[in-house]
Amino acid sequence: MPDVIDPDIRRARTLPSDYYTSEERLKESLAKFPDYWHFAAHRSQFGSSNVIPIPHLEGMLGEPMVLTCEEDIKCLSNVCTHRGMIVADSQCDVKSLRCPYHGRTFGLDGCFRSMPEFGGVENFPSKSDDLFQFPTLEWNGIIFCGKVPPEFSSFIDELENRLGWMPISSFEHDQSRFRDYEIRANWALYVDNYLEGFHIPFVHEGLHGVLDYDNYRTETFEGGVLQIGMASEGEQTFELPETSPDFGSNVAAYYYWLFPGLMLNFYPWGLSVNLVVPVSPERTRIIYHGFVGDDSMLGKGAGADLDKVEEEDQQIVEATQRGVSSDSYDRGRYSPKREVGIHHFHRILTSEREIDNHLWSQMGDD
Repeated sequence: MPDVIDPDIRRARTLPSDYYTSEERLKESLAKFPDYWHFAAHRSQFGSSNVIPIPHLEGMLGEPMVLTCEEDIKCLSNVCTHRGMIVADSQCDVKSLRCPYHGRTFGLDGCFRSMPEFGGVENFPSKSDDLFQFPTLEWNGIIFCGKVPPEFSSFIDELENRLGWMPISSFEHDQSRFRDYEIRANWALYVDNYLEGFHIPFVHEGLHGVLDYDNYRTETFEGGVLQIGMASEGEQTFELPETSPDFGSNVAAYYYWLFPGLMLNFYPWGLSVNLVVPVSPERTRIIYHGFVGDDSMLGKGAGADLDKVEEEDQQIVEATQRGVSSDSYDRGRYSPKREVGIHHFHRILTSEREIDNHLWSQMGDD
């Protein structure tokens, strides 16, 4: 598929509107998803369980998957090798995986163990009777899985350089912060909205009051975007170590987006994860997880009222979906100052491969 977004943001026009309305465009987008890493879970979600199905990845990659934790965490196919039944449909603590259809049993490493009524079957069992194992990657307690992702991931270097000091692995999953619902908008519109702080003064009055909009920063890297929200005077900030590249800055929030639809939102209290799962050209499933590191920081600053911010964003993207569906609209233009992140996303989405790997940076009035 040829590039349709000019690499120079000053000349570029935005994504053609059919990317937000066309079934064919959605299929083209979904075909890119297996080439990237995806959020699966945080270690704290295991708790008293050692098996966690990850159904949101089935919607994104077309593969039912399950995480298991023995000595190591593995991502296995959740499809029984006998007749294709789903093996685990809920989080549990077990010594082995047992298919509920005909009783085929697997170890937590995915290896075949036993099968009733199979006496006399030739060349059985074989490696094909084991559950398929998918690639996994863990950084600071966050577990990523994929179908055919790259062996090397620059986003891990980016996260480590910026947030390696943060004790993310010790964060605890907060079930009260879990949300799962659908919105009436295309998945890419939701991502567009996330990738710019341009709308904050117009849409999020409360958030605008705690962020220093003039010093809001956006940086891009291969496969992702970082937005740094600076705090208004007197508002809650991170206590940054001297090793941080942002040491001396009043950082209120780090907003990371990783293609296609993973958002890692770091606040002084912990981490909020947004998962964006396409359902149809005009419907998207949004999943939220919360992981708390310091509960004394809850209810303060940029991460104080995420439900309110989400409701405001939902109203905007649903109304925008109506607009981009109009015959009178096709494409717009980018703000070189405020929409660098969206331009980067659109370049990834419309290119065979990401060819503009150099860093674009936007900082204050630069």
